[in-house]
Amino acid sequence: MGVAASGKSTIASKLSKATGWRYFEGDDYHPKANVRKMSEGTPLTNKDRVAWIDAMAGAVREDKTDIVILSCSALNEFVRQRLSKGCARKVDWVYLKVSREELTQRMQAREKHFMKESMLESQLSAMEPPKVCLEVDASQSVQKTLNQIEKGLTFSSQGSN
Repeated sequence: MGVAASGKSTIASKLSKATGWRYFEGDDYHPKANVRKMSEGTPLTNKDRVAWIDAMAGAVREDKTDIVILSCSALNEFVRQRLSKGCARKVDWVYLKVSREELTQRMQAREKHFMKESMLESQLSAMEPPKVCLEVDASQSVQKTLNQIEKGLTFSSQGSN
């Protein structure tokens, strides 16, 4: 989880390849209306996010493998609670934290992504880091970020974070 351009998709994809765990990309579950709003520079509200959250949560719940990876912003407690509700798996939140300056550079380098640089401030303002999470400095290399995640995660089937 993290704001736009924090590396969620890149890190999740590489972690999936390294571990063989199934990967769900949160952007694939956005309704067209949400993509249109974000493309126009309009921040989403929690009400806007409900269909998106429910679609992601449904896909994860339907998957029968032991461990899955879902990359999405999960900016606030409302989103995280709704994603976790009814999930039979242990949930570990990995928060990819990156400086505003680095995020701006990454967004400027992106091509053909619906999330525009003008939306960064609204994402940073909306971010409520989880009380319990693995916080990772994602401004370092992809490999160092992956190493930090692999060292920090616990893979027990008890509890929920």
